[in-house]
Amino acid sequence: MEHLKIATDNYVAFTFFIGTMAMMGAAVFFFMEVGNTSAKWRTSVLISGIITFIAAVHYYYMRGYNLETGESPTFFRYVDWLLTVPLMCVEFYLITQKAGAKSSLLWKLIAASVVMLVTGYVGEAIYPTETQSWVWGAISGAAYFYIVYLVWYGDVAKLAASSSTAVASAVKTLGWFVLVGWAIYPLGYILGTKGGLFGMQLVADPAAASHAMDIVYNIGDAVNKIGFGLVIYVLSRKAE
Repeated sequence: MEHLKIATDNYVAFTFFIGTMAMMGAAVFFFMEVGNTSAKWRTSVLISGIITFIAAVHYYYMRGYNLETGESPTFFRYVDWLLTVPLMCVEFYLITQKAGAKSSLLWKLIAASVVMLVTGYVGEAIYPTETQSWVWGAISGAAYFYIVYLVWYGDVAKLAASSSTAVASAVKTLGWFVLVGWAIYPLGYILGTKGGLFGMQLVADPAAASHAMDIVYNIGDAVNKIGFGLVIYVLSRKAE
């Protein structure tokens, strides 16, 4: 039962707790603001609430798992990402839809995010060997950079450029979240697996690296998901 207590030096469990509360608070805020949002942006704000609510529920369970076992909740984290990251990609489609975004863009974004996450999980949890994890990591990384390309130079960027100033500004801000904020995930993969970078093990103690990356993931998840939603919320007010 000792694991069930959050020790003062258990920063991993503490950040799970903070992440749970922060994202639940954000979810309540977004849900309450849906009714005060104009009809054309209501779905976007609603999805921001759904993203943070799903994350809060998963963080509650991940916190319990971590306290009971002392291990990183890799499986639960990927389940959370598999639900929330595609929804974050959907936001790009929704806010550029007014500029002519087609459903093909939506499926490109969803497919790339699913490939990124599924291959990442396979390399990190199913085949975490030096000879295989880097291959799965490379596929996952390619899918991630495809999303970056779509947002910065591809269809999303072109649609944003032909849209209003508010939409273009929001897409650019969200693009920075994808480029910088989401970069912690491939970095965590590289540091936390034996073959994360071309079959090389970059840290002497992967377990210690895993604990450190849990803290980074927890903070990064909260910043990325809540920040994503706040950008959408601000856009819904500017573009009314």
